[in-house]
Amino acid sequence: MMSRQMKLSGLSTVTLATALAAVAAPPVQAQTMGYDQVGSASDEAAAPADGGDAQRKSGRGGKGSRRLEVTPYIEIDQIVDAQLSPGNDVLTYTQLAAGVDAGISGRNNAVSASVRYERYIGWGKKARSGDAISGLVRGYATITPGLTFEAGALATQARVENGGSALSGGLLDDDTRTNIYSVYGGPSFKTRAGDIDLSANYRAGFTKVEQPDAYVAVPGGAAADLFDKSVSQMADIQAGVAPHVVAPVGLGVAGSFYQEDVSNLDQRVRDMQARALVTVPVSRTVQVVGAIGYEDVEVSSRDALRDADGNPVVGRDGRYVTDKGAPRELSYDVSGLLWDVAVMWRPSRRTSLSAHIGRRYGSTSFGGTLAYAPDDRSQLSVGVYDSISGFGGQLNRALDQLPNDFVAVRDPVTGELRGCVISLDGNNCLSGALGSVRSAVYRGRGIAASYSREIGHLNAGIGAGYDRRDFIAGRNTVLAAADGVVDENWWIAAYLSGELGRDAGWSANVYANWLSSSDALTGNVSGYGATLGYYRMLARRLRASVALGIDGTTRDDPLYDDYWTASALAGLRYSF
Repeated sequence: MMSRQMKLSGLSTVTLATALAAVAAPPVQAQTMGYDQVGSASDEAAAPADGGDAQRKSGRGGKGSRRLEVTPYIEIDQIVDAQLSPGNDVLTYTQLAAGVDAGISGRNNAVSASVRYERYIGWGKKARSGDAISGLVRGYATITPGLTFEAGALATQARVENGGSALSGGLLDDDTRTNIYSVYGGPSFKTRAGDIDLSANYRAGFTKVEQPDAYVAVPGGAAADLFDKSVSQMADIQAGVAPHVVAPVGLGVAGSFYQEDVSNLDQRVRDMQARALVTVPVSRTVQVVGAIGYEDVEVSSRDALRDADGNPVVGRDGRYVTDKGAPRELSYDVSGLLWDVAVMWRPSRRTSLSAHIGRRYGSTSFGGTLAYAPDDRSQLSVGVYDSISGFGGQLNRALDQLPNDFVAVRDPVTGELRGCVISLDGNNCLSGALGSVRSAVYRGRGIAASYSREIGHLNAGIGAGYDRRDFIAGRNTVLAAADGVVDENWWIAAYLSGELGRDAGWSANVYANWLSSSDALTGNVSGYGATLGYYRMLARRLRASVALGIDGTTRDDPLYDDYWTASALAGLRYSF
C-alpha cells in the first residue's frame, strides 16, 4: 500500500493541513513529566501514548519488516497563475524540478525522505524567476542493542506577513517569501540493570529563517522583529522499577534539561527539572502516576545596540544588532515545586489514552494524548500540549515526533510541502510550528486532532486544531512590544483521493485557517484554499499530471485588500 501512496503523493494525495500555520506541535519530551517511561504496571498500560521510541515510530512495517523504495524523478510543468483580487494579472511559469522520494526500513533502521529542487522561469515582466529547495527527512538507525540515533530535517518556504504570521508560500515571489530550514539529531538509550529500567535521550537542533528581521510594514512604523536562527538542546534521564518488584507500586526518578539559544538579542530559554514518580496499578490496563519535584525555568535576553538618539541599530542584514555589553535581563523566572497526576489507559494495542494535570511554569498545566486505530486502515490522533520554547525549539520537537514511515504531502501546483505527511502511525503534522515567526519566546498551548481512513481505493481524512502562543520578552529591550502578545490559530482541513484503475488517480482537498493576534500590527488574517489534481501513467515511468488550485487571504484591516489567486498546472514526470 505504501508504494501506491508514493505514486500518488506528487498530486497532493493527502493533505491534513494545507496552511503552514495550522497544526499544533506535540510537547517536547524533556518538558513532560516523564510518567510514561518509568515504573510501568504492565506492557500494555505502560506504552506511551505520545511515544518517542524509535521502534514505535517505524510505522506499520514494524520491527523486522524490510522495505526499500527509492524513486528519483525529473519533472517539467507549465503553470498559469491568475490573480482574481485585487488585480487581474495572469502570469505564466515554466517549472523544472528534480527530486527523490524514499522509504527505507529494515530490522534495525527506518528512513523516509522527500527532497525536491525547483527552478521556475517566469514569462513576462511581472513573473519573477527563482528557485526553491524543499524536503523532509526523518529516520533512525540502531547502533547497538538499546542504543539508537534519530535525526530529521526540514526545508520549506513560507510567506511572512506583517507582524510575523507565516502563510503558505504559493507562487508569489516577492520580499515576503522566505526559506525555513531545520535539522536535529541525537541518541536514545534504553537498558536494564537488574530490576531497574534505565533510559536517556539527547537531541540537538538548529533552525534558520532567512527573512530579514526588523520588518517594517509601514514606513516610520514599529518594527516586527522576526526570528533569525537558534540552537536547541534537550536531554533527559530516567530510572525506575515496576510495581510488585520492590514495592506494590512502581518507583522512579527522572531529570530533564532544555535550552534554546536564539540569536535575536541573545535570547535564552532554560528549563531544568527533577522529579520522583510513583506508579499505582489500578488494573491490567489502567495506571495512575504521580510526580513531584522541582523546576527552574528562565527566559532572558539582551537589548539591541542603541545609537546616539536612543534608537535601536539595525545591521546591514536588516536585523537588530545585539548589545553584547548589555546585561542579560530576565523576562521570565519561575522556580519551585512542581507536581503532576496522570491517568494512563491502554486497553489494547490499538488504543491508548493519557491525561495529566498539575503545576508547571508557576501555574496549572494540563495535557494528554489519544491514539486510536480500530483497524489497519484508520487512525484517530488527538494531542493537548503546554510548553515554553522559541520558534526553532518547537519546530525541532515537531520533527522529532514525526513517524519514520511516511509519504510527504506536496502542493499539486507548486510542489511545496504542505505541513503533514501520509501515515497511519501517530502524529503526522508539523505545520503548527510555522504559524508565527516572531523571535520572542512563548508559552504554547493548544490541541490538534486528525482522523484518516482508507476505504477500498479511497483515502479520506480530516484534521482540526487550535494553537495559542503567549509571548515573553524583556520589558527593557527592543522586544518589549512583544511581551504579553497573544497569537491564536484555528484551522480545519479535509481531503479525499482515489485511484481510477491501475494507471490513473485523483485527489482533492480543502482548508481554512484563521489567525488572530492581540498585536495591532498583525491583526487578524484568514486563509482559504482548495486543490484538485489528476494524473495518468503514459508509460511505465512517465506520468502526466494536471491540477487546479485556488487560494485566498483576507484581513479585517481596511488598509489591506483581499488576495485571491487561481492556478492551473499541466506537466510530465519521469521516474527512474
